[in-house]
Amino acid sequence: MKTSLQRILCIGGGPAGLYFAALMKQRQPSLEVTVVERNRPFDTFGWGVVLSDQTLGNLRRADPVTAQEIGDAFNHWDDIEVFYKGRSVRSGGHGFCGIGRKRLLNILQARCQALGVNLVFETDVTDDQALAAQYQADLVIASDGLNSRIRTRYASTFEPDIDTRQCRFVWLGTKKTFDAFTFAFVQTEHGWFQAHAYKFDADTSTFIVETPEHVWQAHGLDQMSQEDGIAFCEKLFAPYLDGHRLISNAAHLRGSAIWIRFPRVICKTWVHQQEIAGRRTPIVLMGDAAHTAHFSIGSGTKLALEDAIDLADEFERHPEADVATVLQAYEARRSVEVLKIQNAARNSTEWFEHVDRYTGMEIEQFAYSLLTRSQRISHENLRLRDAKWLGDYENWLAQRAGTAPARHPTPPMLLPLQVRGVALKNRIVVSPMAQYKAADGVVGDWHLMHLGARAAGGAALVMVEMTSPTPEGRITPGCPGLWNDAQEAAFRRIVDFAHANGDGAKIGIQLGHSGPKGSTQLGWDAIDEPLPAGNWPLLSASAVPYGPQNQVPRAMTRADMDATTAAFVAATRRAAAAGFDWLELHCAHGYLLSAFICPLTNQRSDDYGGSLENRCRYPLEVFAAMRAVWPADKPFSVRISAHDWAPGGNTPDDAVAIARLFKAAGCDVIDVSSGQTTRAARPVYGRMYQTPFADRIRNEVDILTMAVGAISEADHANSIVAAGRADLCAVARPHLANPAWTLHEAAKLQTRAVTWPAPYLSGRDQLYREIARQQAVREEEEAAK
Repeated sequence: MKTSLQRILCIGGGPAGLYFAALMKQRQPSLEVTVVERNRPFDTFGWGVVLSDQTLGNLRRADPVTAQEIGDAFNHWDDIEVFYKGRSVRSGGHGFCGIGRKRLLNILQARCQALGVNLVFETDVTDDQALAAQYQADLVIASDGLNSRIRTRYASTFEPDIDTRQCRFVWLGTKKTFDAFTFAFVQTEHGWFQAHAYKFDADTSTFIVETPEHVWQAHGLDQMSQEDGIAFCEKLFAPYLDGHRLISNAAHLRGSAIWIRFPRVICKTWVHQQEIAGRRTPIVLMGDAAHTAHFSIGSGTKLALEDAIDLADEFERHPEADVATVLQAYEARRSVEVLKIQNAARNSTEWFEHVDRYTGMEIEQFAYSLLTRSQRISHENLRLRDAKWLGDYENWLAQRAGTAPARHPTPPMLLPLQVRGVALKNRIVVSPMAQYKAADGVVGDWHLMHLGARAAGGAALVMVEMTSPTPEGRITPGCPGLWNDAQEAAFRRIVDFAHANGDGAKIGIQLGHSGPKGSTQLGWDAIDEPLPAGNWPLLSASAVPYGPQNQVPRAMTRADMDATTAAFVAATRRAAAAGFDWLELHCAHGYLLSAFICPLTNQRSDDYGGSLENRCRYPLEVFAAMRAVWPADKPFSVRISAHDWAPGGNTPDDAVAIARLFKAAGCDVIDVSSGQTTRAARPVYGRMYQTPFADRIRNEVDILTMAVGAISEADHANSIVAAGRADLCAVARPHLANPAWTLHEAAKLQTRAVTWPAPYLSGRDQLYREIARQQAVREEEEAAK
């Protein structure tokens, strides 16, 4: 490797700074590389750190010599064991390595010295610019840790976002050596504590104790000395310590200061350009200075080492490029990978912050939920790790769903579900999808084809797109309605077809009023944009338009509310007469009832505005009136926006309260979506990105939930159902591409020797299954090429 660099300065001698220094010096020996560290060579204030087998593989590729030394010092294990409510569950194949933090740093220090890196210890850097000038640095690596002074100094460039999390944790050690990565959960009179424990050398283990802030304070740990706090933990976790003591190596801290709250660090950018000694010098954040990821998905050491690898690789990939171009490419590529890990870490962090959310589960599901908490480990990934354990768990789930155990258990997404008097043959729902093909609100042959094909495609429930109870409640002129006999008759035709040809599939209808988002163009013309001509008047909670280009709606009067409620009731009667099996009320996405619930669109000063309870009052009135006329043996769900993704909007906390109100009113299922309530919304997208909201509502409110949003594989659905994050999975876009998506995904599972339940054994389904199986085999063969 040859770059234009001559001198590199790394400020901070943790894993990031040391490893980057070693890699760059190894690849270009002519470089002058200096690492400056404030502590002595053998100082450290942690215990063991954890790296995955995958990370160790990255180390082997980057520097085999260092990787060999680290590998020789590692303690490797495959098992995870969970202790909970007097029982334990153990699964294997997880592949972790533990090493003492001090040992790791010493290996990296020795490697740097062997390569000729200049290591400077016991130097507290208060002025990075002066130090960079002293060493004539062409590149400064700010690897000065979590409390980075350099990040603070250039905060206007880096724009750090630091979120201090809800739990307190203390990082201890013990001479009890655990033969698995161990999670132990202990309930006290004030709440739950959990321990994360793993062996990292021949006779020592890390033992992290964690608990929510309010539980920590309720036990008086905030007032205890360091010694008393450790003694408290020893007593609490005595059953798992076998008489061994817990040890602290943080003698520099006093009292409860050893208990900290994890700071999640995100920086908008990682590179700052600074004029130093007459030259423009880049200063690059690395490791904890740039980002943190909660210890529950591994240590920040993984991120730090992989940062170093990626930046060194970027210089090697672009030897002729100027430094600024290399750094730009590094940040663009690496920031995406870090964001993925931080998103997973957020899910994992929240799981441990709210252990009490899952304590109604039996240990079998509790352990599965823990293992898949980040959403990075999926159902089939667990099968690769420990097929026997997962098969036993699938049978456990099947027994609770009323399905007999089998040698090859039924996948969770294909388990039946009973909701009131309706028996769903599996957990897959074809999500409501706007077709823009209705004429004067009347559905036709297109809808018969669209809905009928998907009813025959293996899903348990097919939902009709949002259907308005009034002409002015449509979103577009092409949207369906249910306010007259012709519309009812057209729907009855589709319902009858679905029942006759769907092999047990059920069909439901989603009723909703567009409110401030009505009178817009067809989706493929200009979604959410007003009609060029012929716009109709709009109603809403308040005179707040969806956007500056949209009409200003009229705030509903009492008379408007009564008339609209009556229209919903009439449409509900028609839906029942048409034979629908399932009814859903749309209270999401900024439409009329959502506009009442969302504080950004509800500015009323009467009984229907202000508090969350008041804002939900009218949607609950509509729901209650509809429930009263909808058949008692048929399910009724409500779709909500669980997060407005905008300042001042509803949050997931509010969603829990909203769900409780609808449950009390008689709702059977909460269909959990998010966003689209305001043009200011800035969602954080990703696979299954809305599922954590469904998880929270299901397990805090104790109500069935339907997850929706970026669920595109059977593996996603199986993970969601098996973990108890939701009871149903609504799948939209994949069903547009393939009406038989459920059969196709199930066929892929069949190639892995799982069992199809009885509803899939009809003659026609056998044909579909064989077609889908052959397609799945072709896809796998193509992927293998």
